[in-house]
Amino acid sequence: MLTRLPLICFVVSVTAIAADLTPERYWNTALPNTPMPNSLRHLFTPDFTDEKSTDVQVGKGGVNVNAGKGKPGGGTAVNVGKGGVYVDTGKGKGTHVSVSGGKGPGGGVGVHTGKPGKRTDVGVGKGGVIVHTRHKGRPVYVGVTPGPNPFVYNYAASETQLHDDPKAALFFLEKDMVPGKAMNLRFNAEDGYDGKTAFLPRGEAETVPFGSEKFSEILNTFSVKPGSEEAEMMKKTIEECEAKRVGGEEKYCATSLESMVDFSVSKLGKYHVRAVSTEVAEKNAPMQKYKIAAPGIKKLSDDKSVVCHKQKYPFAVFYCHKAMMTSVYAVPLEGENGLRAKAVAVCHKNTSAWNPNHLAFKVLKVKPGTVPVCHFLPETHVVWFSY
Repeated sequence: MLTRLPLICFVVSVTAIAADLTPERYWNTALPNTPMPNSLRHLFTPDFTDEKSTDVQVGKGGVNVNAGKGKPGGGTAVNVGKGGVYVDTGKGKGTHVSVSGGKGPGGGVGVHTGKPGKRTDVGVGKGGVIVHTRHKGRPVYVGVTPGPNPFVYNYAASETQLHDDPKAALFFLEKDMVPGKAMNLRFNAEDGYDGKTAFLPRGEAETVPFGSEKFSEILNTFSVKPGSEEAEMMKKTIEECEAKRVGGEEKYCATSLESMVDFSVSKLGKYHVRAVSTEVAEKNAPMQKYKIAAPGIKKLSDDKSVVCHKQKYPFAVFYCHKAMMTSVYAVPLEGENGLRAKAVAVCHKNTSAWNPNHLAFKVLKVKPGTVPVCHFLPETHVVWFSY
């Protein structure tokens, strides 16, 4: 049986609901001239559904919310203040309704049901009503051994990582980026979960604890056993987010698409910025030999960029860093089995501040600061640049 909240009439101006609360709508508002890469778009549409549902009807009289099964006795609290209206039903695990004003992307009506990362979200705005249901349970851990992130440049590589990490093959020298050059590559190497770790809306992500001082609370939130490999991976991600910067490089861990957009826009602007990712024509493509196709290598940028690397975490978290003295390339590749890829490569012209035992130097057998070091981006990573 569905429980029904009382009909609540809100006095909300047209401008208050003019902007939708969904991350996709936020992207279109903040970056009207920038297409969203498929690698990010896929993080909003995990291919599973929740049997429980939430129905929201929006009409002239107000907002009526029918939530799924809930425990009786939770009660309903309604708070109306300067910031808008907030409704909470049931001991922190029920349905949350928020109404806020303003002309920006934060205005509108938002409904969230369930625990963080497992709930149904409803955004009401100018475009209508959009419903998005996420995973009923936490993401499935697939047992990837924790190790240094090869895209955090102050980490030294282990021998195990040098020989066993598929990402090791992604590093190469700029002089080798020529048609006909062959490289053994695997782009979509497993990121440590089942690949379905989706974005949380920013309003929800900001309520989920994140930080080493809150680690016990984080494990409890996602029902992760302390000391498990999954817990160690989560801990490593948080440590990387909190680690010191390399050579004055600006970095930021984005726990939502909206916060990633804000960081990138703050560094590059919004009107002449692009975001691109590697695209491979086949899912779960094996490690194989690829050749750089001719012609087609194209330099996209030769100045500053923001590179965002997807982390191992129960929901989508990206380690972003503003990189100076970098070149961004689009590189067409063809695998030995005929598989084609549109790869994105980033070349770092100044590596003098990197750890001298970083994975790239071990793979390429060069020293820091001597030659430009390049790497292809895995499919789930994104590079932003000005044009």
